[in-house]
Amino acid sequence: MTFEVEEVQAFEILDSRARPTVCCGLKLKGQRYFFAKVPSGASKGSREALELRDNDDRYMGWGVRRAISSIEKIIAPEIKRRTFKSPQEFDEFLISWDSSGNKSNLGANAILACSMALWRSVASLKNCELFELFEGSKSLPVPMINLINGGAHADNQLEFQEFMIVPNGFPMFSKAVQASVEVFMALKQKLKAKGFHTALGDEGGFAPNLQEIEALEVLSEVIHESRYQLGEQISLAIDVAATELWDGNCYRSKKSSSFVYTPEELINFYNSILSKFKVISIEDPFAEFDHQSWRIFTSQRPDTIVIGDDLYVTNPKIIKEGIDNRLSNGVLIKLNQIGTVLETLQAIQLAQHAGWKVAISHRSGETEDTFIADLAVGVGADFIKTGSVARSERTAKYNRLLEISHFHPNLKYKSFC
Repeated sequence: MTFEVEEVQAFEILDSRARPTVCCGLKLKGQRYFFAKVPSGASKGSREALELRDNDDRYMGWGVRRAISSIEKIIAPEIKRRTFKSPQEFDEFLISWDSSGNKSNLGANAILACSMALWRSVASLKNCELFELFEGSKSLPVPMINLINGGAHADNQLEFQEFMIVPNGFPMFSKAVQASVEVFMALKQKLKAKGFHTALGDEGGFAPNLQEIEALEVLSEVIHESRYQLGEQISLAIDVAATELWDGNCYRSKKSSSFVYTPEELINFYNSILSKFKVISIEDPFAEFDHQSWRIFTSQRPDTIVIGDDLYVTNPKIIKEGIDNRLSNGVLIKLNQIGTVLETLQAIQLAQHAGWKVAISHRSGETEDTFIADLAVGVGADFIKTGSVARSERTAKYNRLLEISHFHPNLKYKSFC
């Protein structure tokens, strides 16, 4: 099978934080336009692929006209009228054309927009669902649902970035969503009753002024009050985003003078709370540079899913180093950290072959694009992170998964039942 790119267009749209981002429309010969919208993160690993921003007086410097120009003036002339044999070959061409290693020449946001739009177009050309285009054991992922926001995602006292519920003990994806929504609603009522504001953070979770232990306690309480079993039907998960706290010697709060931990003290703190609160997964518990703490902690917690995000930035070469050095047993996957669908798939396959848990993730600056929902199903990911069950840029992904589960009832939900 071969296909020819006929037209490529790009323009600015807005993400969920009111910042511009890239939308690309790509048309194959004989087909209609297919579109892709690129997200953007708040807390980022230092080795992420580079997104192009304008840094001028428009949108306080957040504009993406440079990325738009990269698509329309550089990429488009090279790919139009060119014949490709597969979407993988298309991505390989973009990678080689950029040639920088971190997508700094063409921009990761520009390249990824073209890559995602092309994969969508090819799915249509093959008359199949997008998730069917990906190689893997197709299944519905367990959602990691962000109910309390902290860190860089909220203006409160919480140092940890995300406190999540994981509905891992249900036989169906739809039931897992239902239970999560019920806990979300119960949490809102409880926070109101305690006198907290119930405004939402960047990813749709609440942002009360709590301490870390208090956040875990209140989530445990509302799960019980919603008549679900903590640790059996619904577990807890944490994203620390510890690189944000690392000062080169210890982990120090940017919000409170009382949060100061040496690496050894932080390991002890984690060990004291994970079992108590039925926390099955902890993401970025240490800074991306603190490899010794990663190794020690992962070896101590064989039953805990220790996930690297900033540590790996969806880069296959870096993930291979993590596997060789046993730094973690799980990886977070974000398309825009690496910049093409092909490299994202390579990162996933590498982690799965090592026996690691794989979590497909959104970014804090999101759009209504549902590509990651299809990606999670297509590769048989263990988990998906797409924020809370509020705000349409988050629920769009859950709704796509509900749609897939409805029309493909034979797909297994990857629960722990």
